Amino acid sequence: MIANAPFREQSKIAWRGGQAASASRFVAEERAIALTYDGSTYAVMMATPADLEDFGIGFTLTEGVAELADEISSIELVDCDSGVDVRMWLDENRTRSLAARRRLTIGPTGCGLCGIESLEQAGRAAPRVASDKTFRAGDLLDAVRALPPLQRLYQTTRAVHAAAFWQASTGIGPVREDVGRHNALDKLAGALMRGSWLPSDGAVVLTSRVSVEMVQKTAMIGVPMLVAVSAPTTLAIQTADAAGITLVAIARDDGYEIFTHPDRIVFS
Repeated sequence: MIANAPFREQSKIAWRGGQAASASRFVAEERAIALTYDGSTYAVMMATPADLEDFGIGFTLTEGVAELADEISSIELVDCDSGVDVRMWLDENRTRSLAARRRLTIGPTGCGLCGIESLEQAGRAAPRVASDKTFRAGDLLDAVRALPPLQRLYQTTRAVHAAAFWQASTGIGPVREDVGRHNALDKLAGALMRGSWLPSDGAVVLTSRVSVEMVQKTAMIGVPMLVAVSAPTTLAIQTADAAGITLVAIARDDGYEIFTHPDRIVFS
């Protein structure tokens, strides 16, 4: 049983208008989360202690440890004084393949390439997303506008990122939040793997900037459209182009900018 809450009330002194007063505010919780396979720690990330089963499963997918949730035989959350251990057991085939690439990773908040052992690993090619799905230009604006009211932890703490899955037919589906943007996307990946959503039929919507790892993770999930409120990096654009992902960024109420594969967007 995990006793962690995603936020806590913190006392403070507020100085406004030249006056000091005692007050309090809710702040986002941040804890060390160990991701353990078959009894050995694979990674330690600083994250928000919520939706941790989604986090474990999603991380397993986006890091290429497994391809399907069924390849995780069981998962257990163990609360420790120093953090939370997400303990996962893999099926026999995945256990053998993991043995060849096992590593210990200690990552700060939002670190997406922690523990990468070579330049070749950092620049690994993302799988190509095959989808003939198209999206109406105005619908993507609706997706961006629909997300903020659903960011409950952000509304409470003003300190976390969100990743959401959106479909034109149903609107915003699962929303996951975390102090780390990569963690939020991993949690979303886990939620999609455990649910009945079809990744190739929708878009990932992010409240963060778009770095290459965010594109790589989106490709591993199999989503053809990535929409973000902030700007992309050069390598993110190159990776999205090669992976067949439509990259939309700098999304505001009045529009957005399309960097790759604009043919998926219907402007009429």
